Amino acid sequence: MSWDAKDVALLKKLWVQGQSAAQIARRLGCSRNAVCGMLTRLGLKRGHKPPTAKPKIRPVRKQEPALLVACAQPVAKKVSRKTTDKQPKEFSKRQLYAMLAEAVRNTG
Repeated sequence: MSWDAKDVALLKKLWVQGQSAAQIARRLGCSRNAVCGMLTRLGLKRGHKPPTAKPKIRPVRKQEPALLVACAQPVAKKVSRKTTDKQPKEFSKRQLYAMLAEAVRNTG
């Protein structure tokens, strides 16, 4: 977008009034990025706005001592590892082709 003096004056006026870059862009018929770029080149910034709402700051809940002691000591896990002596089943080529053919039939 080519900026003429009239557009720059309107941009400054709307910015001082507190309109957003998107609102100004709609009014001028250009993109928001074009407006932001011109604002940067002109050195226009918003003043710091005070927060509109006062957030409630809640104190951190203290953990009970029993929970802290329980968390400090790791718990031993019982892991069962059963050994299997079974070998994987071996298939012949004919069986593999039959299984493949069946899988193809089931997918269609």
